[in-house]
Amino acid sequence: MHSIASQLLGKTSVGGHHCNPAAAVLLLLLCRGFLPSAAVCPPCCLCTSDIISCSGCNLSTLPFDLPSYATRLDLSHNLLTALPTNWIPQPFDRLITLVINRNSISKIEVNAFNVTPHVLHLDLSSNQMTALNLSLFTGLKELKELLLFDNRIVQIYPGAFSGLHSLQKLYLSGNRLKAFPLGLYWEPGGPHNLTFLDMSYNRLSKVPVQSLLSLTREGRVYLQENPLICDCALLALLEYWMWKQYRPLVDFKAEYPCRDDSISGLVCSQPDMLDMPLELQTYKEEPGKWLRVPCPGLTSSAEEGQVVFWVTPKAVVNSSTSDPSAHFIVLPNGTLEIRGAVIEDSGTYGCVAARQRHYDPLESVEVNVVVGNSSTASARGLTNRSGTEHFNTAFTTLVSCFISIVLVLLYLYLTPCRCRDSRGGTRGCGGRAWILCSDPREVESGHRRSNGKRVAFLEPQAEDSDICAPKTPAMNLGHVTTEGILKNGSRTVGQTHTDPAHMA
Repeated sequence: MHSIASQLLGKTSVGGHHCNPAAAVLLLLLCRGFLPSAAVCPPCCLCTSDIISCSGCNLSTLPFDLPSYATRLDLSHNLLTALPTNWIPQPFDRLITLVINRNSISKIEVNAFNVTPHVLHLDLSSNQMTALNLSLFTGLKELKELLLFDNRIVQIYPGAFSGLHSLQKLYLSGNRLKAFPLGLYWEPGGPHNLTFLDMSYNRLSKVPVQSLLSLTREGRVYLQENPLICDCALLALLEYWMWKQYRPLVDFKAEYPCRDDSISGLVCSQPDMLDMPLELQTYKEEPGKWLRVPCPGLTSSAEEGQVVFWVTPKAVVNSSTSDPSAHFIVLPNGTLEIRGAVIEDSGTYGCVAARQRHYDPLESVEVNVVVGNSSTASARGLTNRSGTEHFNTAFTTLVSCFISIVLVLLYLYLTPCRCRDSRGGTRGCGGRAWILCSDPREVESGHRRSNGKRVAFLEPQAEDSDICAPKTPAMNLGHVTTEGILKNGSRTVGQTHTDPAHMA
């Protein structure tokens, strides 16, 4: 301690000790243990390498010395009532999962989450929040999952989820919402990547059917256990979801309205529609012309005023709103009219209407639309494939040519020869054994000539011959057909002779 004090207080140039006031204060704090040191796990918490759990500690505020190295912080089952801007003593830059459920939080100040910028999963369920105000979750740009179920939320103000560009899953189940939060999907700065929304166990009486048909193409929306009023539009939506085997409906079918026992007095279709076959049809038209597509299962004399939705490749349209200048028009009898058809209109169209029937698995409420001839409509999808096929064909041809050249060179410049035993004699190797070498006479003489190479074709041996038995000179070579290169550069082709060197 004396050495530390000396370093803090220092010495003057004249050798006298003079007290430095700032250093004296630091020394006093150090002696009394007030200087900040490495954070330790609070007594009521459990800490591991990167997890801190302070669950069930009856905390109304967080400990001042809470370590900030955690990637998961569990503050559930406590007595927190609010989250002010300084509710965490220091930034948690590594924090990924923050659990604050089962507290009594009713107020969250703006910028309260600036100290946790990298949180991906936030659990605020089972608290006492009643409203979601503007920019409530500012700072959580990387948040992917937000749990707000089992609160008392009655109002979601515009911009409440502003800045949550990465949000994918939102749980609002078990609240007191009476209106579907459609602004989630279209407000500027909102969570436009949202693919999962749980609105079950709220107080919804109506839902935007047309918007839901569009949103549920790629995402999931749960609506079970809401007091929804069963009308023809909702019935059409539920029938279409059931035909599509939409999981949020199939998994909780008994918790949705418009069941068979609750729609006895609801009439949305004509009696003759129950027996009409629902087969997949294809309609073709040339570009620039008008095309009318009947709704499967609806007669041409369908009652006017019946709600019919069409799910097109571009948008969802319905019969209750009509714009004379629109590209897609739904006529009063449910028929879809495409005005000035273009090639991009080709695709699959679904007709959503309350048919009040059970669908056979082979039946279809969709139709195919082809604008232009089939080759034109499919050419857009085949362009990339044809380019790939052309590349594959050229590559295969190139490889084949290269292999052919290699085989020709082997054929011209290497010669199959006989196997030789350790005594220098020639023995058979079988009709299927080949050894590539130079001129056999050059091998026998132990050196090569510089006048080129030749190819010799030996008569194949019989399969049943003894491969190691010595052969007579006449049977070793017999008649040979050669093609050679002489010293003067001329070729000899097709000469048949008996080699006198082997006859001796």
